[in-house]
Amino acid sequence: MSQGGLVITAATPPVTTPRDAAREAAERELSKRMYHQNDPSPLQRVLDRLWEWLGDFFDRAAGATPGGTVGLVAVVLLAALAVGALWWRLGTPRRAVTAAGTLFDERARTAADHRAAADTHAAAGRWSEAVRERMRAVVRSLEERALLDPRPGRTADEAAAEAAACLPRHADELRAAARAFDDVTYGGRTGDADTYERLRTLDLTLERATPLLTGPTA
Repeated sequence: MSQGGLVITAATPPVTTPRDAAREAAERELSKRMYHQNDPSPLQRVLDRLWEWLGDFFDRAAGATPGGTVGLVAVVLLAALAVGALWWRLGTPRRAVTAAGTLFDERARTAADHRAAADTHAAAGRWSEAVRERMRAVVRSLEERALLDPRPGRTADEAAAEAAACLPRHADELRAAARAFDDVTYGGRTGDADTYERLRTLDLTLERATPLLTGPTA
């Protein structure tokens, strides 16, 4: 429209989109794969949060510890030394023996066989196996001398208690040997050279020991 040389143009009304429709359109657009190709995986996000938490924790610990980071390192070292001292003083934690198993397996072997196996294991530094075989040699030797009745399913504790009846002077050593056998076999304890040597000495001593016979046999 023109009035007196002045051109008047009608204004074009702005394009309006309802708010909900605009939001839905934006969500559809942003959900496209092209916008998320470089996004971290859920596992990566969890790991990132974990590292952030650990970083914040150590930062707070360093700030709360006298001396800052150096003080925190000193505290950690002192704690490690304390744990090491307790470990050295008390030894490896022992697991409780859940159940006492039998002394012998299904193979029937002589005392000499068990002694030979024990010496072989000891020479190789396999002290747990050596302790087990030497204890079996002790009990099998007593059975061969008729001081114990051969009985399948006998435990080390039972053998020690029965042998102590005719060898009372060695009752303490027999009980200690049975405990050592149970510790390395069922209690998770590792055998060592000293334990094996005590069992070997007991085996040799009992070979020369005179039993105390009672009852009709005596």
